[in-house]
Amino acid sequence: MKKFKISAFLLIVMLSISILSGCSQNNEKVLNVYNWGDYIDESVLKGFEDEYGIKVNYDTYATNEDMYIKIKSGGSSYDVIFPSDYMIERMIKENLLQKIDLNNIPNYELIDEQFKNLDYDPNNEYSVPYMWGTVGILYNKTMVDEPVDSWDILWDEKYSGQILMLDSQRDSIGVALKKLGFSLNTRDVNELEQAKQALIEQKPLVLAYVGDEVKDKMIGEEAALAVVWSGDAVACKRENPNLEYVIPKEGSNLWFDAMAIPASAQNKEAAEMFINYLCDTGIAYKNTDYIGYSTPHTKAKEMLDEELLNDIAAYPQPEDISNCEIFYDLGEFITEYDRVWTEIMAQ
Repeated sequence: MKKFKISAFLLIVMLSISILSGCSQNNEKVLNVYNWGDYIDESVLKGFEDEYGIKVNYDTYATNEDMYIKIKSGGSSYDVIFPSDYMIERMIKENLLQKIDLNNIPNYELIDEQFKNLDYDPNNEYSVPYMWGTVGILYNKTMVDEPVDSWDILWDEKYSGQILMLDSQRDSIGVALKKLGFSLNTRDVNELEQAKQALIEQKPLVLAYVGDEVKDKMIGEEAALAVVWSGDAVACKRENPNLEYVIPKEGSNLWFDAMAIPASAQNKEAAEMFINYLCDTGIAYKNTDYIGYSTPHTKAKEMLDEELLNDIAAYPQPEDISNCEIFYDLGEFITEYDRVWTEIMAQ
């Protein structure tokens, strides 16, 4: 009987310790981050945890639309997200973002002025620039025996089964729109229908519509031509010298990704600490060097190799992007793009 009492006492003590331990874990500071796939040097996350004692829960998404749906549904608790320009514009209009206190982002002064006061966030209230770039064609010089300077080559039957397109609504529809001489932001149903027909006609030539896996496929020479984001082109060229990147003469998308805080975020203080951390010179350099995308950070850019600074995929010259456009939020007209995309994918 005495032995039972001692065991019971020990059991109560152990349960108490367990409960207290659980409370401690529940009270641990946590930051929930939602970012594009392959879009950060993951050692940066560990560095932030070690420096600030805040655990980072890190999830990824494949498209702006995937991220938007998750935030819009209200079922998530993310503190920092990385939307693109037009999506930032849309989320501001729909009150899905909260203002950032730039007093808590002292490293913001290191962001190049050309990336501030842009149309999607004219007063720099809701976002802090993260990366920027273009959309273009990555091609294998040993598999393509002609100049690549136009979107038209993606409709050349000679390359049937060797073409990769982006599994991204605005980007792939945008390719067809620019090929036809239309704006990326058209609200003309007839122009949109022509772009749809062009993509449907092209589809038998397309090996696949892809996301992040485009890098492995192009490095492994599984395709001759691919529509890619410029940073992916930089990463691929590092691994395979047979690859080259071009911004087609008809023009393309010039895009900006930024850090933002959802209106539903539960830990704004830690979110602003994290954003400021990513704007630190050493951290910004580590990220841009690792992922290959172009940095808006003045000091980090100065640390890059001259060869990379002269690479059109990383830092295009003004003449390279003279026909490029920035995506804008299309408002209710986006339902027409949704319809067109669904019809293309159904073929």
